[in-house]
Amino acid sequence: MTDAEVYAALNEIFQRVLEDDTIDLKPSMTAEDVEGWDSMNHIFLIVEIEKHFGVKFQAAEMEELKSIGELANLIKRRAA
Repeated sequence: MTDAEVYAALNEIFQRVLEDDTIDLKPSMTAEDVEGWDSMNHIFLIVEIEKHFGVKFQAAEMEELKSIGELANLIKRRAA
């Protein structure tokens, strides 16, 4: 799975869950950079990401993530 594939899928998931077609995720972005990405929507995003990529995350892993880039790297490691 390439970086482009991961980011394309993440963009689609974020746009759908947050109901914002203008979202264009970048590796350095955090929740503070994305309108509507609050604690409740975070749960919905993670559920959708796990379903899409066929992975499961542990709570401790999610707490350590600081950016979209780190999330993308975790997805690639888990999906490999």
